[in-house]
Amino acid sequence: MIGQTIGHYRIVEKLGGGGMGVVYLAEDTRLGRRVALKFLPQGLTADRDARERFMLEARAASALDHPNICTVHAIEETPDGQVFIAMAYYDGETLKKRIQRGPLPLADAVDIARQVAEGLAAAHANGIVHRDIKPANIILTSEGRAKIVDFGLAKLPEVTALTRTGTTWGTVAYMSPEQARGDAVDHRTDLWALGVVLFEMLSGRTPFSGDSSQVVMFGILNRPPETLTAHRSDIPPPLTRLVTRALEKDLSTRYQTAAQLGAVLHPIQQQLIAPPTSASREMRTVPSLAVLPFTNNSPDPEQEYFCDGMAEELIAALGALEGLRVASRTSSFQFKGQSRDIRRIGEELGVQAVLEGSVRKAANRIRVTAQITDVASGYQMWSERYDRTLDDVFEIQDEIARSIVEHLKVKLLKQDEGKLSRRGTDNVEAYQLYLKARFYWSLRHRGMLRLALDHLKRAIEIDPDYALAHAGIADCYTIMAYYGIGSSSELAGPARQAAERASRLDPDLAEAHHALASVMYFIDWNWNGATRELEQAVALNPSLALSWAYQGPGLAARGAPADQCLAPVRRAVDLEPRSAPVRYVAAVTYLTLREFEPAREQLARSIEVDPTFAVSLVYLAELEARLGNADYALELSHRALDVSGRTSFFLGLHALVLGRLGRTDDARRVLSELEARAAREYVAPTALITARAAVGDLDRAIEQLQIGLRDRTPGLPTYTAIATMDLLHAHPGFQDFARQTGIDKAITQGTGLQASGSGL
Repeated sequence: MIGQTIGHYRIVEKLGGGGMGVVYLAEDTRLGRRVALKFLPQGLTADRDARERFMLEARAASALDHPNICTVHAIEETPDGQVFIAMAYYDGETLKKRIQRGPLPLADAVDIARQVAEGLAAAHANGIVHRDIKPANIILTSEGRAKIVDFGLAKLPEVTALTRTGTTWGTVAYMSPEQARGDAVDHRTDLWALGVVLFEMLSGRTPFSGDSSQVVMFGILNRPPETLTAHRSDIPPPLTRLVTRALEKDLSTRYQTAAQLGAVLHPIQQQLIAPPTSASREMRTVPSLAVLPFTNNSPDPEQEYFCDGMAEELIAALGALEGLRVASRTSSFQFKGQSRDIRRIGEELGVQAVLEGSVRKAANRIRVTAQITDVASGYQMWSERYDRTLDDVFEIQDEIARSIVEHLKVKLLKQDEGKLSRRGTDNVEAYQLYLKARFYWSLRHRGMLRLALDHLKRAIEIDPDYALAHAGIADCYTIMAYYGIGSSSELAGPARQAAERASRLDPDLAEAHHALASVMYFIDWNWNGATRELEQAVALNPSLALSWAYQGPGLAARGAPADQCLAPVRRAVDLEPRSAPVRYVAAVTYLTLREFEPAREQLARSIEVDPTFAVSLVYLAELEARLGNADYALELSHRALDVSGRTSFFLGLHALVLGRLGRTDDARRVLSELEARAAREYVAPTALITARAAVGDLDRAIEQLQIGLRDRTPGLPTYTAIATMDLLHAHPGFQDFARQTGIDKAITQGTGLQASGSGL
């Protein structure tokens, strides 16, 4: 076929072939780009089942859009009835060829495995199982990106016609036990295969060897895998444990999702690429702990907030200690409601010990049980049961915290004594109201924000000196002001007063400094002051991931170098990789730096953690709209509208998504809805600016921008500095605004999506 032209594709050379297809390099003469064309072999053209499997591959792969999955351009047919797929062509080589040169460096192997896990997570989320993950089906591009190819064995759950009892597909060495038996398989078979691939990248050989496929299959079904450390001595224990678990023959003990496997790979990768500084050495030697959410054993299921609050209070108190590393709330709480293998959880979170417990609360009585488990041995280090009155809840927390310090042999510094026994209030009723408010706050819906605010106000009525509650009030007002849930004139003053009151009441409270920083950042546009407060917050509590993350967008908006902007963001992601807000703030930093691909990745991870996190949904929708992924962009944007209650902030961005997709009439209808709403209630200028820019009415958008400048609309400079708002950036009126607000160094004229290799 070389030299032939089929349709608008000119065949250049043969790239390779296998049992289910032959692949050629071709030139797309219409678009002037190189593509890969995959044809069903001539001998199988008449095989109806093979042809149908090939079409399933095409349909499955074309539905996927992910940086780690090969892009499918088209499904076409030759005049003589041969079906072929036009796919993206990537400069690089297959992972199979790379392994043939020898085992990979640890960091490279883990990075490739993490990328493949992320691609599989996207496929599995769409109901697609690859069933043939192997090095030959992974391309390593010249930019260092891993791309999964050949979904020829993909099995869609709703398709059963091609499933034949006793038929096994895939390459034997990478088959899962259930696949080798001919059983029905699910997404976990891909995780087994990825474990085999990782083993091979690290050692240069597969974990089950033999002279024939029958011998290999027998080993897969009946023998343990070879010992990885027998082939290589520099593999860290967490990586050895990860591979061992991925190759568990029992489906229930294997990793259950690709996202879970990727989450375990991430901290291992960070450790491998981190320079051997004194801080990283200290990270490995400092005692470490995860506090799991306490189980609610109370008759009233509504007491769950109290159980979560107990765990959060312990995380906050222990996380402030210099001599102890504590897993973040987000990381620990991902295991809420799951059956718990404590040793597995400890390994995944990279901690030495795990605290778990339960609470039974009835009337004024409370029973708390708690125990610490050593991750390495699986044995309990300590356990205790407390039967007290509710008034004793603070003493119970103090006793648990001190038991942890004692049994983990944490050396307390003099200043840590006060942190360990620090209490926000001595009033149990105020404390319970605060816990309820924090529970509502975590839901991030405007109705829940108002409910949280109501509980916090009742808490300070009972205890006017409750600094944590004042900080919470400031946070509620600030986020409401940013999203336009009330005017700046209505919310800015109360937000500032609450933050300043919290800081005066307790100058050593990290949360108070974070709340004050948020007011300075969003409401006062005082970025230097905000940076100082954020630095003070992390000095008091280095575990406050959002205080690290918030430093990134502010620095980027002022035109700081990328490395300076990203350093605190990377620290935040390391602390809380499973935090939707942290991932969102990381994405905003990248968008301000015009680094689109990492921003897209962070937003995808944010909604993977929390599919209802509206702001990540709508920003990802805007990026997908830029790429022309209309259906996915609209799905994301409508989800954001639904979970936000059609808040005006999200309506404005929804109009922008529609405008990006060329649906100007629909965008105008959204603008009309916003204008009608503005006639009867407050609508933030940011929403009107965005919607008017979306329909091309730039002059009126700039007029609205000037109104926002006059009224100091919360977050307006940093909001308009990001690449999302690049429709405005070339307008002379915006250039004046940028100079007045100090964001002019961050503004560029580039509006196209571009790749970047500086991801987290």
